[in-house]
Amino acid sequence: MTLVKHVLDIKGHYVYAIHPGALVFDALRMMADNNVGSLVVLDDEKLVGIITERVYAREIALKGRTSSETLVADVMSTHVPCVRPEQSVEECMAIMTKRAVRHLPVLDSGRVIGIVSIGDMVNSIISDQQFVIEELEHFIHGER
Repeated sequence: MTLVKHVLDIKGHYVYAIHPGALVFDALRMMADNNVGSLVVLDDEKLVGIITERVYAREIALKGRTSSETLVADVMSTHVPCVRPEQSVEECMAIMTKRAVRHLPVLDSGRVIGIVSIGDMVNSIISDQQFVIEELEHFIHGER
């Protein structure tokens, strides 16, 4: 069973973050510059929300707001499901499915130590399945 900490060991622990007082435009630029779909929102290193491309589409574009005049704090999601490093990929997938989210901050002792995406979870599951397939092929062919 693959754990979140194993996924972070492979992908890295770096977290792109923004302050709630920043403009949504700056958040979008940061996401684009770093090829990510979300930013955690930190205030004095405390997780206070998350802003995603989906939030932008629903809270800015569809409501006629402008990203250059709207603060992250005004549109960020504040009820952010989080996971711990010891949780499994399967648990993360269940949380993501139930809560209809694509990104989960990873907390350790209340501090954000990483973020995992639905893509990370899918890649992990595919990797695990590929390993099992290869082991079965070796077994079938009598290779050990």
